Amino acid sequence: MAQSLSAELDTGWPPPPYLAPVSPVVGEDRIRRFDGVTYATTPGYRPRLLDAYVPPASEPVPAVVWIHGGGWLEGDRRYPPPTIPVELLHGSILAAGLALVCIDYRHSLEAPFPAQLHDVKAAIRYVRRFADSFGIDEKRIGVWGESAGGHLAALAGLVGPESPNGETLEGSVGVHDESSAVQAVVDWYGVSEVSSLLAHPMPPSPPGTEYPNPFSALLGGSTDQWTELARAASPVTYAEKGRTPPPFLLVHGTQDALVPYSQSEMLAEALRGAGGDVTLQPVDGADHIFLGAADVTSIVTEGTAFLARHLTG
Repeated sequence: MAQSLSAELDTGWPPPPYLAPVSPVVGEDRIRRFDGVTYATTPGYRPRLLDAYVPPASEPVPAVVWIHGGGWLEGDRRYPPPTIPVELLHGSILAAGLALVCIDYRHSLEAPFPAQLHDVKAAIRYVRRFADSFGIDEKRIGVWGESAGGHLAALAGLVGPESPNGETLEGSVGVHDESSAVQAVVDWYGVSEVSSLLAHPMPPSPPGTEYPNPFSALLGGSTDQWTELARAASPVTYAEKGRTPPPFLLVHGTQDALVPYSQSEMLAEALRGAGGDVTLQPVDGADHIFLGAADVTSIVTEGTAFLARHLTG
């Protein structure tokens, strides 16, 4: 159940593994901004933070949880990929009357999978717990991610308590007693099946640096565990008949050299097999992060329109 801003958290010991949002900053545009909210804590790790931007409205609004990319090794909630201006992404979502929640999560060299999914699910549960404080409709939450964030968005849309190892993948980070279900998913060029990419050639590292293999770093563990771990980390594993997934929009460059376009084709096929509503949108000639795309503005506005349609209809 959503909790109001005035509600007091338990002040005993140990403290809860999150902090309540404080009063927002309201700009001249009347957008309410909640910056650097601690949605989860774990001893030994940095606090996981989110920023929330809520447009002016007389009623609670749907929310979009944005999940950044970076190969699960880097990235920051505040910045989309360099091909997508932050003003374009944020402005498009807010102009559609949707709240935007941008989240950080643990990187793979801090903690391997499923820590990243645990954090995403904790953020969704947190938004539900404090929906009244944010002015968000707890029943209408979508996720939108790019690259590693697209992979995590797909998992958030597909993994539930009834999934294989569902309780393990849900995790116990942050708020516990809320649902982490989402009502719509936009996945930009995310990984759908991990095992086939473990031997995929990586772009050369910048001079003087050695960039870890993002797929093996995500899985961690020993190589004899990778088959099982790769299956657990693959969204296609959870596109099952008998459990209808939320609507999906998959957008992927046809010339993506890092995450092949076939990854989204594979997930689209699995989602259709599970009876899902899925749209696969190729971006002709585009590489990863839509490098070479003729028009990124339309890609952003189409993603926003998809979420607005499914969250406000």
